[in-house]
Amino acid sequence: MTHPLLDLAPLSAAHFASIEDRVARLLSTEQDVLITQGEALLPLEGAIRGAAGPGTTALNVITGPYGQTFGDWLRDCGATVYDLAVPFHTAVTAAQIQEAFAEHPEIDFVSLVHAEAATGNTNPVAEIGEVVRAHGALFYLDAVASIGAEPVLPDAWGVDLCVIGAQKAMGGPAGVSAVSVSSRAWARMAANPHAPRRSYLSLLDWKERWIDGGRRALLHAPAQLEMLALEACVVRIEEEGLDTVMSRHAAAAAATREGVRALGTGFEPYVYEASAAAPVATTLRTPEGVDASGLVARALAADPSLPLAAGGGALAKEMIRVNHYGPAATLDAVQSSLSALRTALTEA
Repeated sequence: MTHPLLDLAPLSAAHFASIEDRVARLLSTEQDVLITQGEALLPLEGAIRGAAGPGTTALNVITGPYGQTFGDWLRDCGATVYDLAVPFHTAVTAAQIQEAFAEHPEIDFVSLVHAEAATGNTNPVAEIGEVVRAHGALFYLDAVASIGAEPVLPDAWGVDLCVIGAQKAMGGPAGVSAVSVSSRAWARMAANPHAPRRSYLSLLDWKERWIDGGRRALLHAPAQLEMLALEACVVRIEEEGLDTVMSRHAAAAAATREGVRALGTGFEPYVYEASAAAPVATTLRTPEGVDASGLVARALAADPSLPLAAGGGALAKEMIRVNHYGPAATLDAVQSSLSALRTALTEA
């Protein structure tokens, strides 16, 4: 059997490194960038386990389900964790971060999700970064959903560990991800006796055997098809222009919020303030008494290609996500989604 995706030449170390360089340019960063061979949960967990341990005092910001997961990992590492949870229909503020430092000045690690696609909110990372920097804490950021939909600037914002994935706004593969690592973060990991070593979760292994070796020898055979897909994805963004890609997402988000109000059917934006709403996806609150998961199922039965999903867990009854990201970051996709929801609601 022959196929264009089979029998490919091995991906060289130089080619692998060139893709990392492209991702670094996408982030406008001078930090080390590692492309990790797995979905973004791999570097998200690896970065926490590498940088945190007994003796770490962490401020874990919860604006959605991923923030809850990070707190669990931090506690499992032996860190002392203070959770700062805000309602999922809003965003955390820099003032709240400042108050947490005032109450617990020993905090030396801050974990935050930039945009929560699951809840539809986005957090003011630039302002929060100023507060974190002023207190000298290490700043860990999940930018998996935000990259490509809104600015992600690790260097300018003082982010020490910034994890991204390509499967949402970038419109790329889910099987590879990346993390930018500051010199401060590398030093924290090197001093952490509990940091994973000789492990799939180990960022230090990549640092010592890949980066420090001049990126001449890969640790293992890379996920070749995913790496090539990531390269094609970044090239496509370069050709369209990152600002243009982000503008498409912002326009789709604005159109969704305006559209649900124009429908007059009782749908409302789940995130109250537009300034706290993520461009990557818009969450909607269903009319009272209407089951969100049933409504989405009805809409998708008519058109399975629509970028619609019900909220997860307890939110499945009241929240609908319009996932206008990547190829679906268009006004046509928004209009089709809202029309389908209106029809499904009328039928229900």
